[in-house]
Amino acid sequence: MYVQPRKLSTLERAAKRTIDIVGALTFFILFGPLYLLVALCVGISMGRPVHFWQHRLGASGQRFRFYKFRSMVRNSEHVLDEFLSRNDMARTEWDTFQKLEKDPRITPIGVFIRKLSLDELPQFWNVLKGDMSLVGPRPCMERQRSLYGKGWEHYCAMRPGITGLWQVSGRNRLSYARRVELDVEYVSNWSLWLDIKILLKTVRTVITGDGSR
Repeated sequence: MYVQPRKLSTLERAAKRTIDIVGALTFFILFGPLYLLVALCVGISMGRPVHFWQHRLGASGQRFRFYKFRSMVRNSEHVLDEFLSRNDMARTEWDTFQKLEKDPRITPIGVFIRKLSLDELPQFWNVLKGDMSLVGPRPCMERQRSLYGKGWEHYCAMRPGITGLWQVSGRNRLSYARRVELDVEYVSNWSLWLDIKILLKTVRTVITGDGSR
């Protein structure tokens, strides 16, 4: 049964945005040294630039620059295409999860920072800019839009998040179809309390490395 996206009131949107700004600023105040340390390690191991960006789709389907710490080789798209063209099992895995258990593009330092989700830290800049929220649907690439089907309306209803239901529900063990279902569930049932619960569960998930790849 199709459920319409929940429409947030002006007050709810203001409250969610306030939490985003306060949360992002608090992160940079408390963990600024960690951010710089990760940038230094990436720079030493892989050279510049230390940040990676690509276009993702945000609220209302608008494109924005999505930032991460670099964790892959420079010609990553070519490496992926070559690998998938000669590996049928990997192709099936990619089509199902949009990720690979053993991704040939990821460097040794990339494996480490991904395990601890440190590659995601630059997304706090996206939160401050207003492109993203602390909690929301996972930012999708343009080529993944068709995978949302009827859930696309839900995806467009809110800013994408650094974390979300998918992050605390198994993360990379989930199929992409299941991730879409969780995004729809989140938008349909949104509340500030749900955001708080997801943030608390995210801390535990990051510490334990549950579902990371």
